Amino acid sequence: MTDARTILVADDDRAIRTVLSQALARSGYQVRATSSASTLWRWVEDGEGDLVITDVVMPDENGLDLVPRIKRVRPELRVVVMSAQSTFATAVKATQRGAFEYLPKPFDLKELLAVVERALAAPATAAVATEEGETEKLPLVGRSQAMQEIYRTVARLTTTDLTVMITGESGTGKELISRALHDYGKRRSGPFIAINMAAIPRELIEAELFGHERGAFTGALNRGIGRFEQAAGGTLFLDEIGDMPPEAQTRLLRVLQEGEFTTVGGRQPIKANVRIVAATHRDLRQLIRQGLFREDLFYRLNVVPIRLPPLRERMEDIPLLARHFLDRAKAAGLPGKQLSSEALDALKAHSWPGNARELENLMRRLAALYPQEVIGADAVAAELAEAVQPAGPDGSAQPATLEQAVERHLQTFMAAHKDGLPVRDLYERVLAEVERPLLRLALGATRGNQIKAAAMLGLNRNTLRKKIRELELPVVRGLT
Repeated sequence: MTDARTILVADDDRAIRTVLSQALARSGYQVRATSSASTLWRWVEDGEGDLVITDVVMPDENGLDLVPRIKRVRPELRVVVMSAQSTFATAVKATQRGAFEYLPKPFDLKELLAVVERALAAPATAAVATEEGETEKLPLVGRSQAMQEIYRTVARLTTTDLTVMITGESGTGKELISRALHDYGKRRSGPFIAINMAAIPRELIEAELFGHERGAFTGALNRGIGRFEQAAGGTLFLDEIGDMPPEAQTRLLRVLQEGEFTTVGGRQPIKANVRIVAATHRDLRQLIRQGLFREDLFYRLNVVPIRLPPLRERMEDIPLLARHFLDRAKAAGLPGKQLSSEALDALKAHSWPGNARELENLMRRLAALYPQEVIGADAVAAELAEAVQPAGPDGSAQPATLEQAVERHLQTFMAAHKDGLPVRDLYERVLAEVERPLLRLALGATRGNQIKAAAMLGLNRNTLRKKIRELELPVVRGLT
């Protein structure tokens, strides 16, 4: 750094102030550090500093309350907020009150220095902070690294109208994320309308989405208002978008391209004034390769992708989630319960094929069926042993082995091409589809450490790197 920019640091933890001051000084910055919000505010009022890094909880004032005051007196001064609270509420508050970035503690020094560099390089804007309301009531729970990334992404998206694609297994909370984007976004005063593509007969999806005129088809006795019109001024949540039939995909693409639509049987164009949030548990890239999903529509919807991790990839969140679900059960009239440490260990040992939804159902059963106030490991084990094997999309039991799962997948693939679509290189395709989740899970289990992942898989590190590039796998590194 040749211009010796000054960073103002406020944190009541002396060790953190020392670490930050040393790291920033090594990078060529001048640093002024304090343990109080009042001193930080005095420096800001005096015109000092080119960037602020502040903690949330300080002895004399909450750092989040200071952010909008800083933005009012010095709108060009960027603020980076750090917090050990690590909740979605904190991320949303920091973003909506005008913070440039939010970082959960413990933080990665390399990441923090990169944020500082971005903040100082970004063009000045006079952002106006907004209040977000009762954010603490949002049902997004977890302090794992995976959830922190989701909190930060969703918090940023609440200030935009960008189209979002949410992917994740069933039960991971895709609709919760879509509602958070709406309830704390620019369109929160408008309606939130959800439609599940898998729950509507294929021949009725277009009428459900776009509405229909009287006499447009047999049984259309009156004009019907579609979900696009119902969601005007708000958010339209397209759940299980991977189940949308091809003809509806074409019409949806036209709406996204032109910003208007016509009803089924109608001629007058109607302005599409909605924010689109789509979600699916299916691999849309695979559906594209199979000819079942339009590639151009995928890129129109996948403007900002959010992948929700399955519960088995964030086991550290299970105690918080279990407590949250027990509290919800109590609020619904069921007896209040607690879990023993042994019971929590039993929960962490489960694979959770049904994800957070399965955990919530278990907590409700435990609250309803067991008289003891503290639930032990025996009760948890008994309920998990009695749990019904999750059903597949057609209502039948899921395959018990990997071989059976692969066979069912191939049967579905073949059936989808029974009308003459060409099937080539099937052997390589199948191997790639097995490799992708295997490598993704290995990288997740090792927090992105490729050396450990290669050892787990029994691969050479260079081979693993090559496969990561070929399969276009994202690698998220853990905290150091």
